[in-house]
Amino acid sequence: MPIAETPKNPEPGTELARSGSPASSPGRILTLVHRHGSLSRAQLTRLTGLNRSTVGVLIAALAAQGLLYEAAPEGEAQVGRPSPEVHPNPAVAALAVNPEIDAVTIGLVGLGGRVFKKIRYPTQRIPTAAEAVNIAAAVIAGMRGELDAQYRVVGVGVAVPGLVTGVDGVVRHAPHLDWHNEPVADMMAAATGYRVRVANDASLAAEAEMTFGAATGIANLIYLNGGASGIGGGIVADGRLLTGVSGYAGEIGHTLVRSDGISCHCGAFGCLETEVRQAPLLAALKLDAGDPAALARALRATEDPAVTAEVDRQIAHLATAIGNVVNVFNPEAVVLDGFLAALYSAAPEQLLAAVSARSMREPGAQVTIHPAALGADLMMVGAAELAFAALLADPAGFMEAR
Repeated sequence: MPIAETPKNPEPGTELARSGSPASSPGRILTLVHRHGSLSRAQLTRLTGLNRSTVGVLIAALAAQGLLYEAAPEGEAQVGRPSPEVHPNPAVAALAVNPEIDAVTIGLVGLGGRVFKKIRYPTQRIPTAAEAVNIAAAVIAGMRGELDAQYRVVGVGVAVPGLVTGVDGVVRHAPHLDWHNEPVADMMAAATGYRVRVANDASLAAEAEMTFGAATGIANLIYLNGGASGIGGGIVADGRLLTGVSGYAGEIGHTLVRSDGISCHCGAFGCLETEVRQAPLLAALKLDAGDPAALARALRATEDPAVTAEVDRQIAHLATAIGNVVNVFNPEAVVLDGFLAALYSAAPEQLLAAVSARSMREPGAQVTIHPAALGADLMMVGAAELAFAALLADPAGFMEAR
């Protein structure tokens, strides 16, 4: 059943802090199982540093709450008595919403990060905040019978391409959506009856890639996503998502890459997202849609000098931005998503060489560049993590409040 109240978000950084342990030992157990998919009791004992009997008690309590279940390990027969495998209960689920300039996407994601359902509702024009909320609420209402019968929904996570205040879920400025000071968390909660959290889409995507995707196990990384709405970024330092004072950190799309560049909607000139754009690539290739996989295939196959020239130009500017963040943050990895991943796939060695030329020798030699691994499910997984955060931090407290 839905949770009627909509508590305000905690202080920025507390929900998305990756390395910080959950507040409770049950939270540590649940978080580890959620992120790994399954772990044995022996593995949980080693990873938590708790003794075996304590781990057993905690697992039993979480299983009694319907959050975990145990099963015999699969695979080849083992000598002796094998440690049971502990799994997240996928019937504990979160709803995910991602408004874009041409659609609103709604997803259902189970504990463990599996996307069960994803519905993309196209719009004829850029939706207002109220329209996006109404679309999401209508889709969720259509799913309500299934949700009530088969799932326990912990809440809704909303991934917005814009600046979001973490403490109240207000979208302060989403330039491509033309949203300003929209209380999306309260609006969505009133429309759906669920607990709602809202955050920047690129920051959530960085968290998802670190938890389930290309950056699993990497504590220092930069995530960059390119799409029709521009370029968003997320910065993870020592396992924590860097949010800044109000949750606005990571706007790498608005770093300077060309001193004589054109004006950006942010008020500056020569920003990364004014120079590295999806539209010129699609136009040069005569493609209508911005599907990253199709774009990547077309870029790799083209022999058109005009396309090659545009790729070279954009890679040079992208390398400038990446080189800057490499020098500032010294990441282990840079993860590229959307059309940026397609651009990388067209000339990976060229981009790596350009980044190396624009970076200090030591940090430049340490960083690697990867395409994102979660593909089309990325925003759903990232938004769901936002909804799962309170449960993972304190399972008993969350279930009691429910």
